Amino acid sequence: MTGLSYSWTEDVLSPLGETGVMIRCGDTISEAVHRRVMSVCALLEKSQLQGILEWLPSFASVTLFYDPLISPYHEVCGMLLHELSKMEEATLGEPRTIIIPVCYGGELGPDLEYVATEHGLTPDEVIAIHTSGDYLVHMIGFAPGFPYLGGLADKIATPRRPTPRLRVEAGTVGIGGKQTGVYPVTTPGGWQCIGRTPLALFRPTENPPSLLAAGDRVRFASISHQEYLEQRRANDEY
Repeated sequence: MTGLSYSWTEDVLSPLGETGVMIRCGDTISEAVHRRVMSVCALLEKSQLQGILEWLPSFASVTLFYDPLISPYHEVCGMLLHELSKMEEATLGEPRTIIIPVCYGGELGPDLEYVATEHGLTPDEVIAIHTSGDYLVHMIGFAPGFPYLGGLADKIATPRRPTPRLRVEAGTVGIGGKQTGVYPVTTPGGWQCIGRTPLALFRPTENPPSLLAAGDRVRFASISHQEYLEQRRANDEY
């Protein structure tokens, strides 16, 4: 079936500045919309449209950047609509599954107790629920390498902090509403901090620099504080 059963009309395209086009792929955060987003990215990779520079997937859209001196906006939109109208769902293949070790609670996860109390659970129950999830990387954003993960269980979904912290350490695992994620660099942040991983999610000297990419699957594994220190030391030496 062409078009992925979606209406690829002019209203799905909108300008973003003077060199960008946003392609709306849906109105919800879901795996079905995610597949449509990734199919559009696969289409762009295969089509090699004239003047297209790069594109970035998000929850429900793809932002495309182009050179207006090669292809002006109206030509880019025409090319996109032509390709989208005949698009088939891409064969995305088996996604990568990345295991992320996490030391939960204590000084590395100061909000674990709060999350547990909010839901009438023990900290161990929160950890068990969090590590049982199978999470989809919908997009990378906010900070270099920051993964927005779908699939968090409703029973531990917790609103962001009313006042963000000025400093959240790199590797911190957090919960923000119905999402979970990992801070790849030290930055201010308002998510509930429940643990920390020794893995480096953003590695500026490597290509690609982000450990995770849209379409990956993530599972979390609980480790002890001693294991965290040992793995952190090994990663720092690497």
